[in-house]
Amino acid sequence: MSTLLTSPETALFYLGLLALVLASLVAWFALLTNARRDILLIILSIISVLAFSASIALRWQATGSGPFLTLYEVLLSNLFSLGLIFTLVYIWITNARPAALLVLPFLSMMAFWAANEDTAALQLPATYNTVLLWLHVGVGKIFLGMCMIATALAGVLLLRHVSESRFFDFIPESHTLDNLAWRCMAIAFVFQSLMLIAGAAWAQDAWGRFWAWDSLETWAFITWLLLGLSMHARLTWKLPAWSGWLMIFVVFSLALLTFFGVPFSSIGPHRGIV
Repeated sequence: MSTLLTSPETALFYLGLLALVLASLVAWFALLTNARRDILLIILSIISVLAFSASIALRWQATGSGPFLTLYEVLLSNLFSLGLIFTLVYIWITNARPAALLVLPFLSMMAFWAANEDTAALQLPATYNTVLLWLHVGVGKIFLGMCMIATALAGVLLLRHVSESRFFDFIPESHTLDNLAWRCMAIAFVFQSLMLIAGAAWAQDAWGRFWAWDSLETWAFITWLLLGLSMHARLTWKLPAWSGWLMIFVVFSLALLTFFGVPFSSIGPHRGIV
């Protein structure tokens, strides 16, 4: 890791990572033993969110700009935002709690990925730092978080479908999880639409054009289009439930590519988030 990281920032980051790993183990142990560990999972999730938020704050203080530009910063900010969204959903929506089986390992892998990235900072141009940028990034994180919850629920449904294990008898019925997953996708669609609109408005101020079909804009539009088509297919055609779960996986995979792949390989104006 780069020497840019201060010792407290590093310690907080690894505290968040450790909390995620422990929470992942607790979630699967609870499933395999048919035991309720909701309070412990909530505590560990809150610890991870607070640790990552404090790590972001220390980095922000040291660099003078928000976590928008480098892959490390984007991963770190998403560990906070996705973890916060998951924790709130876990607390308030009981039927969504099986998502922990896949969300927590996913976030743990993201944290391990971030731990191996260069932490050197880049400077955000002052003209980019507007309210529209914060709106664009904020609604984008809500989109990704809701899509993550839906994908985790779809994954649990697929595991139940292919394994027919007795361990999955203790989670809500499949139609309940299926309906909840698609409600999450509908919310994700709304926030992705807002993300595209806010991004276009911000780009007009930052670059003097609303849309230019660069790599990130193109892949974001493809993801939005596929998400809309998936919801349309689910409502219009009598498809097997498992095909809908696979469509959710495809949409989330494209979203991950758009957030964490394209911005760091593109030669267009988008680097990082901006």
